[in-house]
Order: sequence, then C-alpha cells, then structure tokens
Amino acid sequence: MFRKLTETLMASPQISLADVDEAAAQGVKMIINNRPEGEEPGQLEGAAIEAAAKQHGIAYRAIPVGHGGFSEPQIAAMAEALGAGDGPVLAYCRSGTRSTFLWALAGASQGGNADDLAEKAASAGYDITPIRPAMDMLSAKAK
Repeated sequence: MFRKLTETLMASPQISLADVDEAAAQGVKMIINNRPEGEEPGQLEGAAIEAAAKQHGIAYRAIPVGHGGFSEPQIAAMAEALGAGDGPVLAYCRSGTRSTFLWALAGASQGGNADDLAEKAASAGYDITPIRPAMDMLSAKAK
C-alpha cells in the first residue's frame, strides 16, 4: 500500500491504525497527513493517527490540502517537514496523489529537476502532469 517515491519517502492512500504499526515496522520516522479533517464520512481523524504514531516514537505533521489546490505556505511546510525528517517519511491523503503532488512541488521549489521528480512519481504510479507547469515555474524561481 505504501508507494516508494524516493529512498526516504513513501506516499499512501488514507492509512489506518494498523498501517501506523506497519510504518513503524518499516522504520518510518515521520508521518505527514495531507488530508483535511472530515473530507469524507468515516475518515479516521488525524488525531488518532498522531496518537498511534507517537506511541511508536514517530513524528507527525499535518499539512492538509483541500481540493482547492496548493498554496505557497503548504509547499514550504512540506519542504520543511521533509528536510526535518531523520529517516523514512510516510505522507498520506485520500489516494496518495495530493501527497505526491505536494512532494513534487516542494522538491521543485528547492530547485529539484522536474523531469527527475516526474519520473520518480511515475515509478510509484502517480502522474504529476497536472502540476508540471507549476513545478517548472517553482524550479526556475529556485535557481
């Protein structure tokens, strides 16, 4: 269920408490929640994921992204969170797509090569074509 984007980052659809246990078993050191609370009925609350993560000594960050798109503060928060990780990171949302998009935008904002980011996303099963113009702009701005 966890899709490997890089050696230190995985993306996933909505996780469960059992998935937090699995993340711990895989050595995850931080979980990033990119899903807004109450996005759909029955969705496991971020506080429950955070509590389970803390029981395993896993850091937790919430950087919710709604369907309205991505903002500069969200991109900056994702870049900061990824830079602060001291080991593997698991980011999740409803399907894993927003987490992947936010990772790619954060990477581009740090001067990452958009083609390389797109290739890594594709290898994990995610198509970042919808955000490619924004990535190109962020990458150029970072240089």
